[in-house]
Amino acid sequence: MSLTAATRSETTKQFSTAMWWVLAIVLAVYVGFTAAVLAFVFAASATGTLPGNAPELPEEGLAETLYSVATSVGYVFPLLIGTLMVTAEFRHKTLTPTFLATPRRGLVLWAKLLVGVLLGVIYGVVGIAASVGPAAGLLSGYGLETELTTADTWAQIGRMLLAYVLWVLIGIGVGALVRNQVGAIVGVLVFTQFLEPVGRTAASFVDGLSEVTQYLPGAASDALVGASVLTMGAGTEPTGGLEWWAGGAVLLGYAIVLVVLGHLLSWRRDVS
Repeated sequence: MSLTAATRSETTKQFSTAMWWVLAIVLAVYVGFTAAVLAFVFAASATGTLPGNAPELPEEGLAETLYSVATSVGYVFPLLIGTLMVTAEFRHKTLTPTFLATPRRGLVLWAKLLVGVLLGVIYGVVGIAASVGPAAGLLSGYGLETELTTADTWAQIGRMLLAYVLWVLIGIGVGALVRNQVGAIVGVLVFTQFLEPVGRTAASFVDGLSEVTQYLPGAASDALVGASVLTMGAGTEPTGGLEWWAGGAVLLGYAIVLVVLGHLLSWRRDVS
């Protein structure tokens, strides 16, 4: 079977189940709600209309920080769909007929990566629309600049789309390396929702630790995008100094290493 035929088969396989669009809906709701709430608070603070004695945020960089919700908060969804693309096959044992039809296992993995790029673009469009839409609407409603007419904003959106694609590829690598679906999902959630956030928070208080944490995947993703709502400040650098291209290179490095390790250590093993 050729790569084209394997990719066509993989596309049919992935889009014939409800998994991809259910996660896409959850992504849209989660990111959209988060972006709307933060945009309301940040915009009200920037215009001095927030009740209480809340500090006023500067308007500069506010739009790009709010738009970054799509990646700084929503990156776990492309990571999960990439992981599920592989682990679901191990769990439901659909890889057995796939490998019988396509004995060249590397070809099957390449097909998954290509479909993963497509899913990354789809999830990226959903996540970006969910963050930019409500954020821009609220900024405009408060009389603040949406920055949607600037080249820098559209460059950021392009980098956010790239980040989504890379996160799906990382997920495929994780799924190929960790066959057990429950173990892979738990590992992804523990790392992304606990271990890395704790490490990056600790770096704010421990001298020199940021030199290490800036190379964590979430921090690299924020560097690639160029903004992060997790900094809770507009216009600040999201990491300890990585350029956007360096952040992208680190994220790509994670994807390559995980996919290669998955292929060498797990993908070529017998499927029960």
